[in-house]
Order: sequence, then structure tokens, then C-alpha cells
Amino acid sequence: MALTVTTESQKLSSADDSDGVSINMVIRQDPFSITLDAAALLAVSILLVLGMHFVDHFAFEAMIILVPVMLLIHNDYLNFLKLGPGGTPSTPRGYARLTFYRLFTLRDPFTPPPRNPSQVPSAGILSQRPLPYRPGPRPSVAGLAPQRQLNQHGSLKAYSRLCAAIESLCARLPQKFVTATSCLEKHGFALFSRHPVNVCGNGEICHLHTSDKSMHMNLHPDDIKEVLEKGWGERHPLAFGKSWIMAPVPNTFCLIYAPRDESDMRIVNRIIEAAIWYTTAEQVEVQLEA
Repeated sequence: MALTVTTESQKLSSADDSDGVSINMVIRQDPFSITLDAAALLAVSILLVLGMHFVDHFAFEAMIILVPVMLLIHNDYLNFLKLGPGGTPSTPRGYARLTFYRLFTLRDPFTPPPRNPSQVPSAGILSQRPLPYRPGPRPSVAGLAPQRQLNQHGSLKAYSRLCAAIESLCARLPQKFVTATSCLEKHGFALFSRHPVNVCGNGEICHLHTSDKSMHMNLHPDDIKEVLEKGWGERHPLAFGKSWIMAPVPNTFCLIYAPRDESDMRIVNRIIEAAIWYTTAEQVEVQLEA
């Protein structure tokens, strides 16, 4: 695994917002709707009447059903593309694959996965100093792969500082950690363990999203429970665990909401430390620079 030559914090330094104000980035998901003006409504009415008289009965019924279904699929595909690049190719084939996985997604992303008594590490670390409750409502989240926040996007300054803290960790402990492009997202900045205990994506600990500033990571079930109860994230819809098909990600895979300010950033930094703990079974401090 090769080290990145240009660090993420260097790439962001010229665009960093000095006051920590969130960047207005629009990630839209448009509902399916059809608007007909008077002329279009008249045309549709005429076509329906003609179809009932001159088109085969079963063919006409199939057409009435298929047209809105195809329009619905087209709108859903456009929403998939609007989420931006992610772990799934932005192609019809990639969309079809995700549509299949929708049959198995988690119905409740706010319930933690079961604990495994024989798991290493045996417990989480966030309970040592419980997290505060996240102020405000949860952000709206959409998508599977990619999965993104639709609102409450993070501060570029907080994102840049988290990237710098991760790079500093790798410089301090190069025998244990390295940064590279995410194996799971195929895009974006990620932290890897060279010697993972719980392996996901070649030892990927976490990756950060440049669009909304949220992040994905694996956590111990104890720490997932703490994160969910305090409102700092949610489980990934594809972290459904054991089924008759293999889940694309472990049942410990979570989305952590984008840090909006200095206070959020420090809490998210602690959650990244918990992700390191789960992946390596080693407690390591990620030092935020002033």
C-alpha cells in the first residue's frame, strides 16, 4: 500500500475556511413527480381513450403500468448519480447491483449490532468517558454506496484539521498506520492499520467524504451503541450481518455525521480513536493541532 505523496491537508490548505463556516454543498434527492399542464393532460386523456379502443387489452394495461414504473426507476437512478462518486460505479450496472441489495438493507439503522463475547477487543472505549448528546436533530441521510448527508454538511476547516491530525498520527507511528485512497469508497482520504485485528478493506480504519465531510468507520458494538444513543451517527444500511448473501460491509460499519464546528470536531476525533481501537485493539491518541 503506497503512501500518498501530496497530503490531504496540503491539498485543502488553500481552500480552507478560516472561520469554520460550513460549505454550502447541495446534494439533492428529488422526489418522483409528474406535472401536466392543460394541453398535456388533454393529450394524455385522448391517448387513453384511443388506447382503450384500438390497442390490445393486455398490452394497454401493461403499458399503463410500465410507463410510470420506468419513470420512477429513471428518477431513482438520477438521485443515485446526484450522490456523487462512491464505492459503487456510477453506471446502470452499479445501480442495478445496489437495487438488489436494497432487499436486504437494515430496517432500523439506530439499533446496535449484538455483542460477541469472544471478540477482540472485548469492549469499546467510549464508555470510559461518555459522549455528550449531539445538539440539534439528526441530518437527513440518503443512499447505500455512496451514502451521504443531504444537509448539515461539515466545516471544511474541521475536515482539514481531522485530515491533518490523521496524517500527523501516521508520521508519528509509521510502523502502525498509513494513509491512502479508501479501498471501500475507491475515492477519498482514508486511514489504514498496517496490522489490523479486525480486517475491513485491507485494514481500513476510516475514510472521510470530501462532499459532505461525513465519514465511515467500523466500531465496537459497545461504541456503536454510545454513538447511536447520543446522536453522532447511524449504522450503514448494508451492515445487515449474516444473511443468505454476504453483506458488502461488516455489521459494525457506521456513518459518522460531519462535524459542524470545533465542539463537534473534538467529539468526532474521539470516535475516530474508538475506530482505531476496534481495528487494532490498541488505544491510540489522535492529536488535533490548534
